[in-house]
Amino acid sequence: MMSLNTYLPYLFGIPFAAAVVGLVCACIQSASHRIASFAHVVSVVATWMISWTLALQVFEHGAMHSAGEWLLLDGLSALFLGVLGLVALMTGIHSLGYIGHEYQHGELSSRQVSVYYGLFSLFLGCMLVALTANNIIMMWVAIEATTVSSVFLVGIYDQRTSLEAAWKYIMQCSVVVAFGLFGTVITYGNAVAVFDNPEQALLWTQIRDHAHLLDPRLIQISFIFIVIGFGTKTGLFPMHSWLPDAHSEAPSPVSGLLSAGLLNCALLVIIRHFVITSDVLGSDFARFILIGFGFASVAVAVLMILIQKDIKRLLAYSSVEHMGLITFAVGLGPLGIFAAMLHVVNHSIGKTLMFCGAGNIMLKYGTRDMNIVKGVVRVSPWTGILFGAGALALAGVPPFNLFISEFLIICSGIYTQHPYLTILLLLVLTLALAGFARLVAGCVLGKAPDGVESGEVNYLTVAPLVVLLILMVLMGTHIPGVLLHGIDQAVQVVINQPQGSILPSLHLPWQDVIGAGTESAMLTPQSH
Repeated sequence: MMSLNTYLPYLFGIPFAAAVVGLVCACIQSASHRIASFAHVVSVVATWMISWTLALQVFEHGAMHSAGEWLLLDGLSALFLGVLGLVALMTGIHSLGYIGHEYQHGELSSRQVSVYYGLFSLFLGCMLVALTANNIIMMWVAIEATTVSSVFLVGIYDQRTSLEAAWKYIMQCSVVVAFGLFGTVITYGNAVAVFDNPEQALLWTQIRDHAHLLDPRLIQISFIFIVIGFGTKTGLFPMHSWLPDAHSEAPSPVSGLLSAGLLNCALLVIIRHFVITSDVLGSDFARFILIGFGFASVAVAVLMILIQKDIKRLLAYSSVEHMGLITFAVGLGPLGIFAAMLHVVNHSIGKTLMFCGAGNIMLKYGTRDMNIVKGVVRVSPWTGILFGAGALALAGVPPFNLFISEFLIICSGIYTQHPYLTILLLLVLTLALAGFARLVAGCVLGKAPDGVESGEVNYLTVAPLVVLLILMVLMGTHIPGVLLHGIDQAVQVVINQPQGSILPSLHLPWQDVIGAGTESAMLTPQSH
């Protein structure tokens, strides 16, 4: 087995090197943006290959440390890393077709194209650091760095609306994420009294292993700050207001990377601190906080979905909904955490498809207005079919993958002493189905307006959507054993049960579907 140190120079070095190439090309007038685009391709392909290689090694051999334990890849971060690798590859390929079209039609200059590719790789590199950080201060720094690197992508078109969204994004996230820093510092100050070496108080693994020595009152305060601060970047209500503007104004591949990449990174930090808080205080307090924020996020987001007229804003509120659903599920205990990890994977795949598909629609129609966009399946048949199927998947319709994870979340809620709240959640999710049915009926179907040229934008904007939909159908009918094993390891990290699979103690409602050799048992709640 090769160590994390072997891959580290490539995992971080290639995206950051590609970022330098892109930004240098933007500064040198005679440099072609084709050089930046080539570096971009190398970056996303290498990130995908290395992230999947590392994830598979962790799933097989266990956690890996590097850089004096400042970097950690365990079952939890390996799962998120694998997801980010896939999302980066799909949005990266889509970027080639999307940005190429914008350049050919004069919407972006050669310099802006180079800037885009450079910042895309820089943003990707910052997210990789956030996912692999074991140092709690480094986690906050990396999350802040994602803001700085992505805000210029949001405002890349240099228009009033995009600049306004970028300004709102950086102001709200920088200010409110400071609460995350407060929580981190409180945790460090609490831990530093426990260790002889202050540097150990920075390491999440060390804090977790000595959690029983920490002051419960300080940990309680720090977790509230953590959820408020990093919950802002996760898109949780009521700290979510930056998200619809930023997601709708950014180029669509960036919207996909924000929704299926950045939000997951911030969620991972919350989960890391959830583990510590649960070990110090018991699980009830931390679960109560996550269930409350999660349910409120789902409820508010679904109501906003029903009144949206902008396709990308609708998808942005859908991200708030699904991140809230994941947060809610984490608060339900082991089965809920299992469902949450599966939903992280499923939502990331589905939302990448939808934002990239929305980008194709916008390039054809020149607008995101749902009152104008009609008959997509007649104008661009491939995009219409893929986008329509993706919309149904996000609404939780079988046989797509999100149905399985949402169903498991509902089962978990009913079996963990929250039946009434879970039934209410199910009713709210039904309203989300109505919102996406309106999107499909109104935009995908119907008569296309006059003056819209038929045909696809280009094959690079369609190919990623095909791959993603195939994955959604396959995972909706059979969860691969390697993924099931990876999710199991992630759950073990979250419940701090590093020895032994939890799957034999969980009877999943579709044993034949997942078919990975799990033993049947009664579906009963477990305490943390």
